[in-house]
Formats: sequence, structure tokens, C-alpha cells
Amino acid sequence: MKLMDRNETLFLAIDFQERLLPAMHEHQVLEDKICRLAKGMKKLGIPHIVTQQYTKGIGETVPSVAEAIGKFTHAEKTSFSCFGSEEFVKQFEAADKDTIVACGIEAHICLQQTVIELLAKGYRVYVPADCTSSRSQEDKERSLARMMSAGAIVTTYEAILYELVRDAKAEDFKAISKIVK
Repeated sequence: MKLMDRNETLFLAIDFQERLLPAMHEHQVLEDKICRLAKGMKKLGIPHIVTQQYTKGIGETVPSVAEAIGKFTHAEKTSFSCFGSEEFVKQFEAADKDTIVACGIEAHICLQQTVIELLAKGYRVYVPADCTSSRSQEDKERSLARMMSAGAIVTTYEAILYELVRDAKAEDFKAISKIVK
């Protein structure tokens, strides 16, 4: 196993939506962590894909997360796995990356199904546990265990950002340090 390389990495934010996020276990902590991860990924120049599940019924990506990510055109979906969305598949194929940082809600549904498909297709998948949730803590924990047993690397947003920076002398180190503190 090798360390992540920012030139090979894609950030995938799944369904951080207005009517869904507030229903998640410890949603305020989740919102803070996903915003920090998104700001860090933006600072490091990591490309991103944002999905929304049935936007008409569940709403847009919450403003704080949308602002942290920056400019995006979401991939609309009704399927639980992102691969059921033609918009997602087009964006994903255009990104042409082999390492995916995947986070989202709900962990045991949309995130889990997408991660399992990514792994089956041969991608390296990192799941920041602190940037994912479900309505219940048990669903989240079981989902993280399943994704890990399938081959995903379950870690934290801070570990991911510092792995991408690699060195305290790196140009982006101070900016990333400010984001995580």
C-alpha cells in the first residue's frame, strides 16, 4: 500500500442535503468536520464530485458544505449507489482518478453501496469516518466495519489532509493546519 497522491485523488461528497443532514446522529459535529475536509481539499486542489439524492424532495446541499466545497454542479440521483446516476458516471469518468476519498450520508446506504462498487471496480477508497454518519450510531459503525472488511481504508479527515500534504515544509501545510485547528 502506498500513501495517497494528490494528483491521483478525487473527493466525493455524497448527499449532504438540507432535509437529510439535520436527521443524522451528531449532525453538528458532522457538519463541522465535512466543512473542514472540503476546505482542505479545495486548498489542495483536489477535484470533487457532489451528489444529491432526489433534490426535489430532500433539498440542496446545505449552504455551509456547498460554500466549503466551492463551485460544483451536483450529480442528481435516485439510486442509492452513485453509479446508478448517469450524471455521476460522466463526472466520475471525466475525473480519471484512481484514489477516492468518499464521505457522505447515510453511511449504511448511499455511501456504503458506492464504496463497495468503487472497490469492486479496483479503486483505492478512503472513508473519513468523522465525515460520514447515519441516523443511528449503530448503522454507521456497522457500515464502516463492512466497508473496511471490503477493502476501504477507514480513517479521519485530518489524517487524509496531512497525508496529502506530506511535509511540514510543504507550501500548503500552514493553511491546512489552520483548517484543522
